[in-house]
Amino acid sequence: MIVIAVLAMPFCLYFVRTDWMSALRSNTAGKLYGHDISAIEIERGGRLFQLARNLGMSELLTELLGQWHPQRAKTQSEAEREAGQEFAIDLMILRHEAEALGIRPTTTEIAAVVTKIRAFRGDGGSFNLKKYNDIVQNALGPLGISEAQIEELAGDQIRLDRVRELVSTGVTVSQAESRTTFEQIYSKFEVSVVRFKTGDVANEVKISDDEIAKYYEGAKEQLKSEEKRKERIDALQKLSDKANDVAQALVEKNVDFAGVAAKFQLPIKTTGDFTQATPDPELKQDSQLIQASFQLSNDEPTSEPIQEADGFYILHLVGIAPARPLILEEAKPKIVEALKARKERELVSIRAASVAHDLGEALKAGDTLAKAAQKLNLKLERLPPFALADELEPKASPPPDKVSDLPIIKNAVADLHSNEVTDPIPTSDGALVAVVEKRDPPDAAVAAANRASLEERI
Repeated sequence: MIVIAVLAMPFCLYFVRTDWMSALRSNTAGKLYGHDISAIEIERGGRLFQLARNLGMSELLTELLGQWHPQRAKTQSEAEREAGQEFAIDLMILRHEAEALGIRPTTTEIAAVVTKIRAFRGDGGSFNLKKYNDIVQNALGPLGISEAQIEELAGDQIRLDRVRELVSTGVTVSQAESRTTFEQIYSKFEVSVVRFKTGDVANEVKISDDEIAKYYEGAKEQLKSEEKRKERIDALQKLSDKANDVAQALVEKNVDFAGVAAKFQLPIKTTGDFTQATPDPELKQDSQLIQASFQLSNDEPTSEPIQEADGFYILHLVGIAPARPLILEEAKPKIVEALKARKERELVSIRAASVAHDLGEALKAGDTLAKAAQKLNLKLERLPPFALADELEPKASPPPDKVSDLPIIKNAVADLHSNEVTDPIPTSDGALVAVVEKRDPPDAAVAAANRASLEERI
């Protein structure tokens, strides 16, 4: 069992730092290329940073963060959080510049990179499907991500390699290549998609006891209970003149946390047992506090002050109930969930592949998209017209509502022409198939200015 004491202080009682964390208190964390960056985007990039670390993608991390150093972090957990924020911004820059250069990884290229990721290699150094499935099923959920984000990072590795190659070798782009690239990224696409959601097939998936037992035998070493912790929460609302004294007292070697709390007359609240997945309500569902609580150890039981919207907190570790192996009955709900997720995704992938084939054949035979969709009983989602270059230049007016999965849709249709269909595209909640209804050449009225901008970039 872990018990952590949390000291809370209002902002005026300690110090205020101007960094990404203060920006994250609002809906907008900053601007990049003329566009607002939301706090959600920064947090998502931080999760990708953690995923890249877990997967051993050291080259990507080193190239993006090699010259970076923490600016304000005072603890290891703060440094990791700051690194995640920096990684999120660097990733946005990489993707923006790669798009501007016409660099768009293909599905085949991404799959090849995934097979080379260190975490998925077996003892012989080759791709190990079992290790891949274990990580997808057991390690991604706690980060709030799916295998689609593994493919994202693989695509980022390809983008980085291509950009690095261009920068290091220097490239002379011919007029023909420049013209081809220009026409590709400034053409106007009219695209419709068919979405396949795993939730729509959930009732069709059945899991047998034999499948559960087989899964358990193959993964019992990874099937463990979650580590549990407790916390004590001490409020420092009345210590405006002693906040620094409290913080200093807590860094003394072998300090008695309860004694410090008593000395400064701090009331203590105690949480119930909680895990990282189901934190105690006293932590206010705040990801920073939860993350910090699981960074503490018996050697370093007290945290630095942690800045929150309503004050500062100090966490103190009292004890740990470590994770333990689960017996079959305990593991069964988790196994069923993993098997259902796998089968749902497989079923969705099969259906999406079938639709992609049948839709493509119908269009080749001369059917209109509407007629083909009616024959196949498909629900089409028509996207607003777009060009691949829409996000390359800042706009004076705010962009329209974002289309779900638009970046991966753009990547998939980049080389397609009218009445051509993509292969199934994995998404966070299933898959989709995109069809190019129409692809018009760049608008002549703005072609000259756009061409000059592109040629300057490449």
